[in-house]
Amino acid sequence: MHANVKQNVIPITAPGLKVACSQCNLRELCLPFGLSENDMGRLDNLIGGGRKLKRGQHLYRAGDHFESIFAVKAGFFKTDVLTEDGRDQVTGFQMAGEILGMDGISTEVHTCNAVALEDSEVCLIPFTELEMLSSEIHSLQHHLHKVMSREIVRDHGVMMLLGTMRAEERLAAFLLNLSQRFTARGYSPAEFHLRMTREEIGSYLGLKLETVSRAFSRFQDEGLISVQQKHIRILDIPRLKALLAPPDGRIG
Repeated sequence: MHANVKQNVIPITAPGLKVACSQCNLRELCLPFGLSENDMGRLDNLIGGGRKLKRGQHLYRAGDHFESIFAVKAGFFKTDVLTEDGRDQVTGFQMAGEILGMDGISTEVHTCNAVALEDSEVCLIPFTELEMLSSEIHSLQHHLHKVMSREIVRDHGVMMLLGTMRAEERLAAFLLNLSQRFTARGYSPAEFHLRMTREEIGSYLGLKLETVSRAFSRFQDEGLISVQQKHIRILDIPRLKALLAPPDGRIG
């Protein structure tokens, strides 16, 4: 099965199809932010050809040998793990400008699956070579540490969601997080298309499908959002943020 999946992942090898990091419009969100022109060139030489995936295809599976991390150049992914009772537990959603594959660093084996939620494209970054290069370029090493720290902070955020928040608060936090991430990429903070299903949102937030649907309906009834299938418009960002405010009214 794994062999078939890998055959479906299409390497991009034509010279014209590889866009250097220095020319990529996601460079401020991805690894090479802040590098000198010379160091950027060295990173460009390190990064291998990209890969294109169709919706539903795996970039990697739990148990695959870890060799590279992947920068999402276009599209949208989810990561998930198989629970003991056979369910897929969604552990994250990744969009353009974010890094996939760091789950395999410690054990050299991937611990989760990464699946494309729409037709997507990633840049392949061999991790051993990246470590060697980052030991020579301190700004790259610093940024690599920042990326790893960002993943840790995100994991802590999910733990807070699952541990302390009611269903409506979890959904509000999820939508606001997506809004912030789309804004960082130059897109509208208030209008976007959900690439994941409500069932996948529920899996990520620790909620049943019916609970997610009820929360969406309540937000729409109260004029917080407008929903048309997977298209979301946030109509009142301040009120959505207010749902996350502690009882004393202070945030943070």
